[in-house]
Amino acid sequence: MRTVVFIFICVFFQLTVSAQTEYLYQIGKKDSLFSNVLNESREIYVHIPESYQSKTEETYPVVYILDGDVLLPTAVNVHDYYSGGFMPEMIIVGISNAENRTRDLTTSKITSRRGMPYNKENGKADNFLEFIKTELIPYVEGKYPVTNYRTLIGHSYAGLFTIYTLLNKPELFENYISIDPSLDWDDQKLLKQAESIFLKNDYKGKGLFMSLGCQLHMQNADITIDNVMQDTSEYTLFARSNMMFSNVIEENPENSLFYKWQFYPNDLHGTIPQPSIKDGLIALFEWFQMESMDKINSPETSIEELLNVINHREEKLKKHFSYHVPPYPEYLFNMLGYMNIDMEQLDKSKMYFEQAIKYYPKSANAYDSMADYYEAITDYKNTLKYVALAYKISGNDYHKERLEKLKARN
Repeated sequence: MRTVVFIFICVFFQLTVSAQTEYLYQIGKKDSLFSNVLNESREIYVHIPESYQSKTEETYPVVYILDGDVLLPTAVNVHDYYSGGFMPEMIIVGISNAENRTRDLTTSKITSRRGMPYNKENGKADNFLEFIKTELIPYVEGKYPVTNYRTLIGHSYAGLFTIYTLLNKPELFENYISIDPSLDWDDQKLLKQAESIFLKNDYKGKGLFMSLGCQLHMQNADITIDNVMQDTSEYTLFARSNMMFSNVIEENPENSLFYKWQFYPNDLHGTIPQPSIKDGLIALFEWFQMESMDKINSPETSIEELLNVINHREEKLKKHFSYHVPPYPEYLFNMLGYMNIDMEQLDKSKMYFEQAIKYYPKSANAYDSMADYYEAITDYKNTLKYVALAYKISGNDYHKERLEKLKARN
């Protein structure tokens, strides 16, 4: 079925329109589960891509974002703009940390901080990680259409927790985004542990993006990214801990961790999540981005070359995800098929529609589009055949009426 008039192939992304409601934008359906580990109920917010159809078997990689009741809108907005061309479509799970945040996200027990007594309950990150591992992930995987390809995002204390998870349970997630993490916690205890852990562990296939905001010294504007490591005051411990951790990773390249660190000179601790989520996801999914778009766009490219591009991408995605996924979304095969009909490159059009059927054999639209190809070359016998196949899958009135008109014509 022809669904596109204007086609832009170089970079494509889906801008979706929500169903008609009194609100412009709705995200994150609220859910909850009772945790025996935490002995309390925990709220989560689950955002499923607009493209998901409940009757299909499609599944998605999943992003878990800590402080999800605050940061989920940012993650969804980034995903909506960049998915398809820069990152896969994903299900995003926002984990609420509105209550017991310090208890759950800090990684060791302290009684004083910055020279003052510290009375908040803290240091139970091991417990919270056990909840995520044994209760939350199984709950999400049992209820929602997700794969086991997971990304974890955390900011501040949650950024500390994200690093803690990478060090102690790296198998739980493939990607980690740690935003302005509080690595100064407990006299840099986690930082000191990392020095030995990174020496002995293999992080092949894992990725970490870490960021640092501009608040390097709260009282001295002369402290910059160039001289902060020379300062020894308590005021720069937060920033220095971040940079020291980065140095530990860079000094141990043999552990095979994909790593990117970024400084944001114009962002405060409170504003840095927005650019970090965007840049982090794009960096960690750089391998997902489209390649050889010049060949796909060029009318001079042969069908053989195009099939090589498609097959190469299929193998690349399988290597990174560790399971098979179609090389392109169905709508892209569909768009390319119709684009080549318009350019009167009908053999290419047929090839793209064949690929759509190959990778999406349960899609009525894939067969209906192939029928459009046969109709374009006035092969009405095969047009009828493929509309019949589409109708067998969909059972809808559109395909029924088209089938009846073709039968009457023949």
